[in-house]
Amino acid sequence: MHSEVDVVVIGAGIVGAATALALTRAGSRVAVLDRTLPNTAGSGTTAGNLHIQTIHTRRPGQGTAVDVEQLLPLQKSTSALWDVLGESVPGLGLNRCGGFMVAETDEQALTLQTKHTWEDAAGIPTEVLTGDEARRALPLLGPSVTAATWCAWDGFAEPDLAGPALLRQAVAEGAVLHPETPVTGLDRVDGVWHVASPSGTWTAPVVVDVAGPWMARIAAMAGVSLDLVPTSLQMHSLDAAPGTLEVLVQHVGEGMSIKQDRRGRLVLGGGWPAGPFHDHDAAPTLAESTVGNLAQVARLLPSLHRDTPTDTWTGPVVTTPDEMPVIGELDGAPGLFVAGGTYSFTFAPLWADVLTALVHGSTPQLDVSTFSPARLTQLTAH
Repeated sequence: MHSEVDVVVIGAGIVGAATALALTRAGSRVAVLDRTLPNTAGSGTTAGNLHIQTIHTRRPGQGTAVDVEQLLPLQKSTSALWDVLGESVPGLGLNRCGGFMVAETDEQALTLQTKHTWEDAAGIPTEVLTGDEARRALPLLGPSVTAATWCAWDGFAEPDLAGPALLRQAVAEGAVLHPETPVTGLDRVDGVWHVASPSGTWTAPVVVDVAGPWMARIAAMAGVSLDLVPTSLQMHSLDAAPGTLEVLVQHVGEGMSIKQDRRGRLVLGGGWPAGPFHDHDAAPTLAESTVGNLAQVARLLPSLHRDTPTDTWTGPVVTTPDEMPVIGELDGAPGLFVAGGTYSFTFAPLWADVLTALVHGSTPQLDVSTFSPARLTQLTAH
């Protein structure tokens, strides 16, 4: 099989799905290729938080801190784009419930004040509360909480709904999906990319590599070495009565998030590490991550604490050495674009918007040059 299109999108996770939809709406003929079934890796296994207010700078065990202030303009932009998708994409599973960011020490409370100043400058509304004020607003909070910020823009999207809904809409509007179609070759001949797979070849002037943990592998096929590292994170769920927790709760100094999904589960995230990344299978769970995550619940929301989780699972992500996102065209590979890294779930509609502008030769509404892949790129023999 051979097919000519305008853009080949490699990866049908939430970034790929959002990008396929945006490109299709901009008039491009789009083919979406996924190595397995869509939404079965990173996007479908994440906690699904929409990080609009500033969060903690380090996952548990993470060395380099995220420059959270630098990301705030992106968070404001993506927040508005999520609302647009919520109005135009059925079944997205979007819940803008609002969220608390809590502190337990004087130093963490000072961090809340600092981030509130940054958020105010970026146009993101947050309110600083004392511990008692936060407990009056959310009585579930424990006595260790000394301060909090509230952001009405925080929320989440159901991970098993959001990506598939975007992909269905993209297909309904003209994109063509090819699941279980791993890319085996990527070559540029006479200004056109040839994307090979066991089931056929696609040719297009533009390729968008949004393959998450497999992004670097795809780029390497084009002779570009990207300094990206796949890793795996661990999530948990606890049982609770429906309507127990109607907001998102996170910790400003530690990896911690908790909210209640549509099925009534309390979903715990926060970037706790899982075992080593596996190329084809889920990474193993780590007992110490389970213990650490449950201990946070016992402190912060004691009435919600359970001795053991209802479920534990892991999911892959891709990280950069500076723990910042990456988006843009690859040096030495004209027409090959990448997007991913930190906050990929939150930034999915923004990356779709930026990539669509870049593909069509326009200037994105938001300057993302700081996150260019040039800082991570080395050309190799090809």
